[in-house]
Amino acid sequence: MKNFRLPDLGEGLPEAEIVEWHIKVGDAVETDQILVSVETAKAIVEVPSPEAGIIAKLYGEAGDIIHTGEPLLAFEGEDEDAGTVVGELKSSGKGGSDGSNQDQFIVGAAASSKRARANRATPGVRALAEQLGVSLETIRGSGPGGLITNDDVYKQASHQKQLGDAEPLRGTRRTMAKNMALSHAQVVPVSIFEDVDIGDWQKGTDTTMRLVQAIGKACAAVPALNCWFDGDNLSRQLLSEVHVGIAVDTPDGLFVPVLRDITHRSLKDLRQGLENLRESVASRKIPPKEMQGATITLSNFGTMTGQYANPVVSPPQVAIVGAGRIRDKVIPYNGAATIRRIMPLSFTFDHRAATGGEASRFLGALVEALRKPG
Repeated sequence: MKNFRLPDLGEGLPEAEIVEWHIKVGDAVETDQILVSVETAKAIVEVPSPEAGIIAKLYGEAGDIIHTGEPLLAFEGEDEDAGTVVGELKSSGKGGSDGSNQDQFIVGAAASSKRARANRATPGVRALAEQLGVSLETIRGSGPGGLITNDDVYKQASHQKQLGDAEPLRGTRRTMAKNMALSHAQVVPVSIFEDVDIGDWQKGTDTTMRLVQAIGKACAAVPALNCWFDGDNLSRQLLSEVHVGIAVDTPDGLFVPVLRDITHRSLKDLRQGLENLRESVASRKIPPKEMQGATITLSNFGTMTGQYANPVVSPPQVAIVGAGRIRDKVIPYNGAATIRRIMPLSFTFDHRAATGGEASRFLGALVEALRKPG
């Protein structure tokens, strides 16, 4: 058989979850015929056939997670792991990537899908798991080479009895959990807070766009916060263009599409770009490349509730701006106690990459840009 392994889907994503097979064993397929739909951390992608042939084996089923470089399916034939080149990878999105990536698939990765994990158990352990109602797919073996032992099964059964059956995280929520753990392990976060008086804004001012433009001005004033930081090598890359990740809450989890080059675009163009991104997120048709490359992030959580937060920095970025719920507040204004519109701001930065002074000056520039009428 000739194995076809899950290719790099063009964005360096390490794994994908099988959503739906479009073929079955024994089917004859043509080059570029869609074989399977998979869900990455960013979008649902259709994987085409790299060649014409007969399908000999499928290595997973819907719900299985396959890592880049692991066998996805096999064609009938003599040569195993031939140098297959993937055809056009098709995102199910509209107006996204041109889909012209042609990536040679990777050879030699060890299997680690949930099915492979379940296979790392002896017949006796499988029988015990069946008796206790435990799914081996949920267990990481503690034995040699990841072998699942009787003790592993008993522990899992005890957990299930105490807590009930657990639902494994999928897709975006799985990625979010990993990214949050990565941030917790790598970033040294410090948060500072400030209120900005926006009482001179004109009625109908686009709050999100004002925030985006203010971030651009703050990055120009303090470039150290618009950078990528490599904690392993203690190096940083200051970036000339500002690409703002916009946190978008959905029922499926958190998405952060990227609004690019915000300092060289008009307000109208930025608003239309954000609407396009949100529409793509809502339909789960956003191309993976539109979720990567942010240099700083905005979380406008105040559109829901909450005044202040400790936003989480996503490496290699070094900063995130959080905007809380706008409210009326009595403050001194022109020598008198006056009710003014106030926007609370939260700013988290990675203290390895920026000083407290730089962060304070950045927040000051942000406040100054937002305070102006507009």
